[in-house]
Order: sequence, then C-alpha cells, then structure tokens
Amino acid sequence: MFSDAALKSGSGSSGSTSVSQDGHGFGTAPVFLTSVCTIIGAILFLRFGYAVAHVGLWGSLAIIALGHLVTIPTVLAVSEIATNRRVAGGGAYYIVSRSFGPSIGGTIGITLYLAQAISIAFYMVAFAEALQPIYGWVAATYDLKLDHRWVSVPFTILLITLMLTKGADLGVWGLWAVSAILAVSIGVFLLGEAPKEMQPEGLNITARIEGGDSFGTVFAVCFPAFTGMIAGLGLSGDLKNPQRSIPLGTIGATVAGMVIYALVAVKLAQSATPAELAADQFVMTKVALWGPAIYIGLGAAALSSALGSILVAPRTLQMLGRDNVLPFSQLNRLMERGVGQTQEPVIATCVSGAIAVVFVVAGDVDFIARILTMFFIVTYGVLCAVSFLEHFAGNPSYRPTFHSRWYLSLVGTVMCGLMMIQINVVYAAISIFLMLVVYLGLRHSHKGQRDLTAIFQGTMFQLTRWLQITLQKNRGASPEGGWRPSIVGVTRFGERRLGHFDVLRWICHRHGFGHFVQFFHGDYSFLDEIEARMHVDELIQRTEVSRAGIFVDTLICPTFQLAVAHTLQMPGISGLPNNSILLEFDRDNPDEINEVGQGARLAANSLFNVLILRSTKYRFGYRSSIHVWVTEENLTNAPMMLLLAYIIVGHPEWRRAEIQLFVCFESVDTGRKTDRLSTWMREGRLPISAQNVTSVSCSNEKALEEEVAHRSSQVDLVIAGLVTENLEPESVAQALQQYEAANDVLFVHSIERISID
Repeated sequence: MFSDAALKSGSGSSGSTSVSQDGHGFGTAPVFLTSVCTIIGAILFLRFGYAVAHVGLWGSLAIIALGHLVTIPTVLAVSEIATNRRVAGGGAYYIVSRSFGPSIGGTIGITLYLAQAISIAFYMVAFAEALQPIYGWVAATYDLKLDHRWVSVPFTILLITLMLTKGADLGVWGLWAVSAILAVSIGVFLLGEAPKEMQPEGLNITARIEGGDSFGTVFAVCFPAFTGMIAGLGLSGDLKNPQRSIPLGTIGATVAGMVIYALVAVKLAQSATPAELAADQFVMTKVALWGPAIYIGLGAAALSSALGSILVAPRTLQMLGRDNVLPFSQLNRLMERGVGQTQEPVIATCVSGAIAVVFVVAGDVDFIARILTMFFIVTYGVLCAVSFLEHFAGNPSYRPTFHSRWYLSLVGTVMCGLMMIQINVVYAAISIFLMLVVYLGLRHSHKGQRDLTAIFQGTMFQLTRWLQITLQKNRGASPEGGWRPSIVGVTRFGERRLGHFDVLRWICHRHGFGHFVQFFHGDYSFLDEIEARMHVDELIQRTEVSRAGIFVDTLICPTFQLAVAHTLQMPGISGLPNNSILLEFDRDNPDEINEVGQGARLAANSLFNVLILRSTKYRFGYRSSIHVWVTEENLTNAPMMLLLAYIIVGHPEWRRAEIQLFVCFESVDTGRKTDRLSTWMREGRLPISAQNVTSVSCSNEKALEEEVAHRSSQVDLVIAGLVTENLEPESVAQALQQYEAANDVLFVHSIERISID
C-alpha cells in the first residue's frame, strides 16, 4: 500500500507521483503459489527427460544443485532485503531500490522486467506444446498440420484480456486451481510405471546418449525452471504483511521445487533409457498412471507460470515508471498509471503483453529459454553481489529482520558468474555490458542518490578497519618483514611549495605509507575548522591529479612546535605507528631553519626518524639523478639514505634516474668503508653498480663542500645525513646549510637501525 510519504521519502524515488494503493491484502499463500507454479512449469514436463538423456541422472542432479546454488542464495538475499524496509508494489525492483537507491534498483528492475515479460511468451509457447495430441488428431482427421503459434498467440491475447478485465483476484484464484492440477499430475507420474521394453537395466546414474549436448547447453535450457522462486515478489504491493509473506513464500517454494525436480529426475532415469528419453519429449505420458494427466499438468503449469509472470511483470514496470527510471518522462507518466482502488497496472499490462506476443511469434521453447537464462542469471548475480557487499558495508540503516549469510551471497555471485561463462561467454559479456550502461545512465539521471559508491565506501571502511586492527595486533612482528617507511609530513607552506608533498608521495608510492598534514597557525575555532576542511578538499584534488597514494589532512595549532607534537601522536594510517617525520624549509628563507630544528629535535627525542627537505626553485630538475653523500660522522644513517634513494627511483617520475654513492672518509679508512658500503648494496640488491660508487677523500668540511660543488651542483636530488649533534640549537642552522652548491637536499637522521639484507 503506497502513501505519499513512502513515495517521497529518501528511498531512491525521484520525482514520483504520489499514489495511493490499497492493494488486495493477500497472505503468504499467493506468494508461495505464484512461485511454486512458476518453478514447476514447462521445463519439468517438456525438457527434463531431455536433460537426463543428454547429461545423465548425475548431470541432471548436478544441474538441479548448481541451479539452486544460484537461486537459494538469491532467495535468501531478496528475503533479507525485503525485511529491511516497508515493502510496496514493484516486487524485487521496489525492494532493492528502496534499500540501495534507484541506480542499483533500476538496473536490476529493468533487466528483471524484461525477463518477466519474456517469461510470459516462454510459458505460452510451452502451453501450446501441451496440446500436441490435439495437433496429431487434427492432422490425422483433417490432413491439416497446425502451427503451435495458432494456439499460443490467441491464448496469450486471451490471458492478457482476462488480466485486464478481472485483475489480480482472478490470477490468485487461478493459482489455487492450477496448483491442485499440478499436484495430481506429478503424483500420477511418480506412482506410474513405464512399459518393460523402455526400462533400463537397473539405475545407471551416468548413462546418457552418445554425442549429446554439452552440460552448459543443457543447463541453459533447464535453468528457467528454477527462476520462478521470486515470482511472488511481484505481489509485494498486494500483500497484507510482505515482510513475513515474502521470506516464507519464496523459501518454501524454492525448497518444494528442488525436491520435486530431484524426484522427477530419479523417476525418469529409473523408467526409461537415455535413447527413449531423447526420442520423445512427452515420455512422462508413457510412465504416468494416466498419460493425459501429463498433458493437462503441462498445460496447467504453463498457464499458471504465464499467469504468475503476467501478474508480476506489469507491476514491476508500473513501479519503474513511478520512480522515473524509464528514459523518457512521458513514458514514466504513462507506465505509472493505475486503475481503481487497487491501482491495477492496465497500461503496463498491455506493454508486457505486447512484448510477450512478439516473442511468442518469434521463437520456440529452447530459443526463449536461453535468452531467459542469461537475463535471470545476470539479475540474480547482481542481487547476490549487492547483498554480499551490504553485509560488509555495515550500514546502520540496513536492519533486516530476516538475516541471510554473507558467504551464501558470495556463493550465489560466484556461481552466477561461472554459469554465465559456461553457457556463453559472448552473451555473458553483452549482458554485463548492457547492465553497466543502464546503471551509468541511471546514476547520471539520479545524481546525489544512493548508488554502488555508497556500498563500496561502506565495504572499504569495514575492510580498512579490519586491516588496521589486524596490522596493529601484529606490529610486534613487523621488523621480521623489513623496514617500511610510515611517514607523516607537516608543513605550513603546503599550498605554495610542492616539494615537500612530492617527496612524500614519491617515498610512499609503493613501499610506504604517507600522511600529509597542512598546518594552519591560530587558535582552534569552528569557522577555522570549516576553512581547513575546504583545504582538505583541495589537497584531495591534488592527490588525484598527481596520483599520490597518501592521506591528507589539516591541523590548526597556535605554534608549529605544538603542531609537530600533535602530529607525532597521530596514529599511522596503515594500522602501524608512524616511524618517521618529514619537515621542510626554503633555502632562500633561513629564518625557517630554527622552527624546523625545534620540530626535528622533538621528533628525534620521541624516537622518530627525521627527514628534512631543503627545497629550492629548482624543483628536482629532470628527476634523472640522485647523489647520496655518506661521511664518517653520518655512517649510521647510510642504510636509510640508500633505502630512500632506492624507493624514490622506484616511482614512475624517477624511472630514468641513476643513483650515485659518494663515500667521503679520511684517506686511511676510505677503501675499507667503501667496501663495506658496496657489500651492503650487493647483499641488499640495491640498483647501484660498483662503477657508481665513488671514494672521495675529504679531510675537513671545506673539502667536502668543494667536492659537492664539483660533483653534485647540477644533480636533481642530494641525500645527506644528519647526526644528533646537528640538531642542537647552536648547530642546526649550520648543518642544514651544508652542501651549499647543491640544489634540493634531503637530510636524513635515522633513529632506527635499519639493516639492508
């Protein structure tokens, strides 16, 4: 029953017209009957002998099992979704769209509607085949060969006319009558016995005809038999208590159908040889106690299935129109119209009937069955996938009273994908592509409403939370896996100087984790926080443009030193604690050195590795060369310096870069310590060849500066070391102004003892 509030609420409806729908107030029985009468349909009577003949009893039971590995998870997923929100008309489409938005719901709804409309044709063609004895009698008596379409087309039109004039009440009363006929027909078959001449010698579960159809082909023909389990969802707007009736009716029908199909398959294998089964599609008439009961059962099953489909399809189309899912506004207004207090979908019924008539004229049972199979499988696969993702998203608004299990939804998703590939790879690709096109179109026309993005965000949130907790629990074992940079960079000049941001994204491109913090000076206030949030959006855009895999944030503090203190206490985004801090200053602004020095001392005292970038307008030049300068006093920093150089040249922007190592010791120790560093690089598999290692004799700082000026003045990046004494207030300015002739310099002070192995 619709209400204005329900249609205008944040349920995924966009501009739908307010409609009052009282419905018929049905209970659980119509849901069960609609579903079970669609399941026990034409395939059971016409094609299950074919299945046993071509793939054997074992293969037929496998088809039943595989089919239900698709349908049972789908039933459970739909039943769960149906109990999440108030359910109105529109069946599976309404249920999904109200939980997951019009983009997802509309994509499923359009595909499902087409399958439902084509189903009408499928069952009416099967009904025409049920009259095979009459065709034989006419041919023998009047020498007139009748085409099945002479029956299927008029009866399709008659059925549509009855639905237009009598409505859903007629359909439900008809379902009761058909169910009784089906029960009698199946009972007559199961209790019957085949003639001795056609019976096999014992039960052989693998017996089948030579050169029969493949398992995929047989599955494609038989799968529509199992798709009726959610047919009853189309009555959702006419149910008194849909949240109870839908789970009970659909699950009950699915279980009943599975048992009946298994019994029929075993009975067929016991009663006739594969050759007999393949030769006569009406072989069940030879087994039954009374043969005509099978024709009557087939006709009743086909009519009931068609009746179920014509009850469901127009209501799905009507709701698609109400939610403006169809491509044209006038078409939406036309399809949403209902007649009378129960809002019978008269126009939608006419459209569905027209589609059915086209397919009745165009195809036979097998042709339509293959089309239906692909439509249904792709629809069910999406339903199971959405249910699986919603389980992990942990959305508080998703509160179903009936709960499925995430692994069942995953099994349904995987099985749908495998079956689509098994049946026809090309058709599978086309089906997925068409659904993707529909989804993107609906997402564009329903901007700002819930779609797959929201579900994926929730799923990623849960996955990230789990990963962070897991990593944190196991952080004690992290040294065994080698050192990995987890760096937090803080600067007040992030908008005007990009070198600091670039170094962080290069280091954290693949091997590390980066957290970039833009510092704003001042006391915290709500207005300042809003402004800072706007800067975060700008930083996020920068990460997208530069493809930086780092986390960005802002921080408002009275002083830079306090900002560093806050930054050092931030949790690592990887689930592990940060181990390094990256600071920066401009070589042309030496006044910044003291501030950076204070932050560096605070970080070093907190046992953080310290990286300080001295940036210039050179902006790393052509990114083709990195020089690493190792001196006697900063030898302990060498492993981290070499490792950082290796990590940086691994970034695509540095892919042409070469690393050169300069070992600058007193002449007595130069050769020995150079060999030591060469051993590190060889055993650590660093991409620095022996010819790129140069020993330089430097007896004092002046000599070092001369060597740097001579060798590294045109280099894109210089990596140098800092010792604890260099961070003291009286020496930090001098230390950070070393290597004066070089351009951009990254100073490294390693607290951790890193081994390169």
